[in-house]
Amino acid sequence: MKALAPALFLLLLSCSGGGREGVLDPGLLNAFAPLPEVMEADHNPVTPAKTALGRRLFHDPRFSQSGAISCATCHPLDQYGMDGETVSDGHEGAKGERNAPTVYNAAGHFVQFWDGRAADVEEQARGPVLNPVEMAMASEADVETVLRSDPSYAPEFRRAFPRDADPLTFNNMALAIGAFERTLTTPSRWDAFLKGDQSALTSGEQAGFAKFTETGCMTCHRGPYVGGQMYSRLGIVKNWPDKRDTGRFQVTGHERDRLIFKVPGLRNVSKTAPYFHNGAVETLDEAISLMAGYQLGKQLTDDEVHQIKTWLQTLTAQPGD
Repeated sequence: MKALAPALFLLLLSCSGGGREGVLDPGLLNAFAPLPEVMEADHNPVTPAKTALGRRLFHDPRFSQSGAISCATCHPLDQYGMDGETVSDGHEGAKGERNAPTVYNAAGHFVQFWDGRAADVEEQARGPVLNPVEMAMASEADVETVLRSDPSYAPEFRRAFPRDADPLTFNNMALAIGAFERTLTTPSRWDAFLKGDQSALTSGEQAGFAKFTETGCMTCHRGPYVGGQMYSRLGIVKNWPDKRDTGRFQVTGHERDRLIFKVPGLRNVSKTAPYFHNGAVETLDEAISLMAGYQLGKQLTDDEVHQIKTWLQTLTAQPGD
């Protein structure tokens, strides 16, 4: 198991107030970085042909037993990459147990799914297609039969995988979807600020970032994705009351992994309610307050929650469709 949250180091604040510049000590920003343009992977190079194919596959509902569910059903790209449901509807209205996270910026995370059972987006893309609760296809061979039933797919697979003797395969379908998802980044005003544009954030937004770091949120939420790079126990300081979902324990069977979940990234977090693995929290204000209390032992005032929320809103960028 990956290490839990590292020790929180002391942060220097210089809250000078006033105008847009000079609110933050530059040292506060060292644990963060702008988003990459593409979330590359050596094992699956991103090419125009592969991403074009992946986009088409992502939106194709024929790779579900009902012919009505695609990747985009639970991850609509014009709605910040998630459907806004507590848990999504799957095959014949079946519901899973966990909230569908946004697909935007997810390819940069260190693992996929709340419990980390997939190493990358390519592996993740294989799962829902064959999951009986989600898209419910019976086998990889059945998926390939659907692919071959549409003659327009064959030349697209050949262009995307020119070195393969037989490119039209289930595995290449997952690689193409993964390559497409690796292009789904949403740089925001926060990235402009990190690149040196001091006018990109107001003094109030910079003060919100200072409060975020001062509270200790960056213990887990840091880096270009503001999270998504580690596991953590749900309820570090106070016992989490709902223990029905045991998290990574379901994958490993190790007691030490009980209530361990992947730390979510916070990009576009103000647009991706409901929150947490079970989608049980409807507002960002409540999510901030709960995490401060259960993870950090901090009881935030309404004003402090508002400050942090003000900065988190700078992580929002309008996605494409």
